[in-house]
Amino acid sequence: MTILLDLQSPQRLCIALQIEHAEVHALIDQLGSHPATDDLQLRRLKKKKLRLRDHIAQLQLFLTPKEPA
Repeated sequence: MTILLDLQSPQRLCIALQIEHAEVHALIDQLGSHPATDDLQLRRLKKKKLRLRDHIAQLQLFLTPKEPA
């Protein structure tokens, strides 16, 4: 069975946020390995990653059925 999702569906938003979270995570790892990294920039990226994680968790709770089918 194929499920068609519109461009603004919560499922697509969740996937987009997961991709952005992975990109921020990779950037943090990359910047963390360089000794000349700006600590403020690194802290801001970590906070952004946490905000993305929280948003993803909220969307997943919204998307999870409350009762088993």
